[in-house]
Amino acid sequence: MASSSTLFGASPSQLCFAKNCVVSRSLGNPTRTNSLKKVRHPRIRCQATSVPADDRVPDMEKRQLMNLLLLGAISLPTAVMVVPYAAFFVPPGSGGAGGGTIAKDALGNDVLANVWVKNHGPGDRTLTQGLKGDPTYLVIEKDRTLAPYGINAVCTHLGCVVPWNAAENKFICPCHGSQYNNQGTVVRGPAPLSLALVHVDVDDGKVLFVPWVETDFRTGEAPWWA
Repeated sequence: MASSSTLFGASPSQLCFAKNCVVSRSLGNPTRTNSLKKVRHPRIRCQATSVPADDRVPDMEKRQLMNLLLLGAISLPTAVMVVPYAAFFVPPGSGGAGGGTIAKDALGNDVLANVWVKNHGPGDRTLTQGLKGDPTYLVIEKDRTLAPYGINAVCTHLGCVVPWNAAENKFICPCHGSQYNNQGTVVRGPAPLSLALVHVDVDDGKVLFVPWVETDFRTGEAPWWA
């Protein structure tokens, strides 16, 4: 109680001073101390430990196994993408016997020799899909047999497809007027060369086109397309 009475009797300046200090029993001589004590924090020491080299670097067998796994992971999806892409550039119907190409009709079906001859009369020349996908005429002889040669329909001038004109009995190019006889020999320019030839064979009942590399029987010269 004495301390309380003494505190209430203190002056305002003494009260302000006492707010930041600890008041001793005698207010007339207060002792100043810090209100907050300095706290010492424990020091954390980190010491690097050495790891043996054998534990850090995998041995050669492990590294080779990891490389093989990585190579396999890359190769498989690459092959899956490349194979269909490469197959896109292979002409349809390729891979026939002797390296030839099976002829395809306008609907993309294999041409059957007996059916074709039955449905096309003597002197007929109808387009099919030939070597490298080129449009190629199948020729029906006067005796209703399949001619041993086919005629490539690509004009030797600028590459237009030359239609067969039955009324004129010749091939007439609609682009620049080049003309070829019924065997594809050039008879009027500006085309400089005759139409290319292909061999026509029958394999397992299907018409097969084979590259013509022998002398051109129409001109007696080496084939310009070979």
